[in-house]
Amino acid sequence: MRILLVASACNSLTQRVQAELRDRGHAVPVEVTPDGAAVRAAVHGHRPDLVVAPMLKAVVPQDVWSAHTCLVVHPGPAGDRGPSSLDWAIHEDAAEWGVTVLQAEAEMDAGDIWATADFRVPHVAKSDLYRNELSDAALDAVLRAVDRFARGRPPRPQRDLVRTGAARTRPYFRQETRRISWDDDSTETVLRKLRGADSQPGVRDELLGAEWFLHGGHPEDGLRGRPGDLPATRAGAVCRATADGAVWIPELRARSAPGLPRACKLPATTALAGRLPRLPELPAPPQPAEGRRTWSDIRYREEGPVGVLSFSFPGGAMSTGHCRRLLDAYRAARSRPTSVLVLGGHRDFFSNGIHLSVIEAAVDPAAESWANINAMNDLVEAVLTTTDRLVVSAIGGNAAAGGVMLALAADEVWCRSGSILNPHYRLMGLYGSEYWTYTLPRRVGAPMAERLTRQARPVSAAAALSAGLVDRVVNCGPQEFTGEVTRWAARLAALPAAQLRVAAKKAEHERRESATPLAAYREQELARMLRVFTDPDAPYHALRRAFVRKEPVPGGIDGHRDAAAGTGLSEHGRAAGSGGGVARWPVRPM
Repeated sequence: MRILLVASACNSLTQRVQAELRDRGHAVPVEVTPDGAAVRAAVHGHRPDLVVAPMLKAVVPQDVWSAHTCLVVHPGPAGDRGPSSLDWAIHEDAAEWGVTVLQAEAEMDAGDIWATADFRVPHVAKSDLYRNELSDAALDAVLRAVDRFARGRPPRPQRDLVRTGAARTRPYFRQETRRISWDDDSTETVLRKLRGADSQPGVRDELLGAEWFLHGGHPEDGLRGRPGDLPATRAGAVCRATADGAVWIPELRARSAPGLPRACKLPATTALAGRLPRLPELPAPPQPAEGRRTWSDIRYREEGPVGVLSFSFPGGAMSTGHCRRLLDAYRAARSRPTSVLVLGGHRDFFSNGIHLSVIEAAVDPAAESWANINAMNDLVEAVLTTTDRLVVSAIGGNAAAGGVMLALAADEVWCRSGSILNPHYRLMGLYGSEYWTYTLPRRVGAPMAERLTRQARPVSAAAALSAGLVDRVVNCGPQEFTGEVTRWAARLAALPAAQLRVAAKKAEHERRESATPLAAYREQELARMLRVFTDPDAPYHALRRAFVRKEPVPGGIDGHRDAAAGTGLSEHGRAAGSGGGVARWPVRPM
């Protein structure tokens, strides 16, 4: 079938639905439709057999849904209605939630039901929950709804599935409900409010004489202070005291005055530069005591011959500082007496490459771009030149651009079945680096590498395995990924052939360095990147600004296609429609 996806943003769920439906043989163009008129134009232009809206804020016009079957994914169980379903689920501390695929009609979220799916709600951030448990359930429901449509089976009226009076329309979740009372709210209450707004929209608050949106929150039970005060910093985050404990807040975004550009979401200490008083910088304990709750974006642990170096950076973005700290941690992990080193192994994002927000907010974005890409290259080089043990990249969520190339530097790449990979840079107007011209063709062959980087489409876990992009797909839920990866790594370490592979790896490294050294790939890639960074008219600068400030791309993305052609994907991913047409709006990681 020809299935048109219409979405308010080409976010992770839209990309996953596109990739999975395409894997099943459907033609799946994507159109980003900010309003009803755009929905109408998209349907008129594509004339699809079926319309699916994985994430749509716009109203589907009556003339569209009365003439075409339009399936809308609602992130709530049957009978739940309203624009803030997942926010209310987290606010009310729901243990279970659901996804409903509805037929579009005049009343929002009240149409006939094509499929539903339930999922458990762990205490994780909303965006993490959306990309993982909700995404798994939504995909299951969409696939069953599409199959039902293809078989000619009608949907079920909502009144047959929701008991009389049980349907509930909830209002938009406003900042007044999110507001934190630092004097009164417990740590758990503060965390729940922060979790419910971690990516968007953030929790509006006052701090050090200014208004901010707080993004992300993690518990800290070893620090105390007067409620609302900042007792310490750690790795770019600030610790803030609650009524009975404290929380770590990794990122802040300044509240912009009306008429001014939207501020960038930044590491908290970067955002507060010039306002932050002198505070102790507390390093994270290498191994927190049993039961101790604290935060660190980089952790290391060992289980016998297996070392696991996990990391979790907000939005998957890795700044110069993130890369350097992770490189230090990698070198320390490499000094340990293990035979298999797992890089990643955490649920949610692996990496999306360089940190576009930090770059955009820098005094000299070109210089910061250069510093950031070199720091990424240093990290990837360290992985590529590890010859005394096997290295496994474990992708628990999504990865894009330089993040994919970081993963490909390992000997084996494992990913969760729900992962979506974007192994390209093209739609941010970049040629790309991180040794991709060496690792990508080596894994998938030159023709496939060319297709992946030129078409700039999201790739499902199954398609990545088929193409040779990854070596193993771990079929498990997001919460089980860490344990599953650790068990597989232990089996790998126990194989008699493991040490033979290490010896062969060392010999291959020496052979490669004597022929075409890694430095040659790096030099060639960086020369092209530098030309883009230092050219103020290069599309990269406008595309970066539009992405981080959530603005329309000047002239539309299509206007930049020639300049960006063949250069790969955005650091946080954009999706391509069928036939290579690109979505016309910045893609959102969530």
